[in-house]
Amino acid sequence: MKRLYRSRERIIAGICGGIAEYLNIDPVVVRLVAAVSILFSFFTVIIAYFIAWMIIPERP
Repeated sequence: MKRLYRSRERIIAGICGGIAEYLNIDPVVVRLVAAVSILFSFFTVIIAYFIAWMIIPERP
């Protein structure tokens, strides 16, 4: 079973890198989607990012 972990190759917290590893896609794509989402969601994605930072464990 695949598990979602924060990536060690991080820019801020490793959330986007971890999601990219989980989905087997390029981390740049996930980071661009996150950046565009932040602009169009009136920054509510930032709140979800911080919640994910607290919930998703770091890779052992």
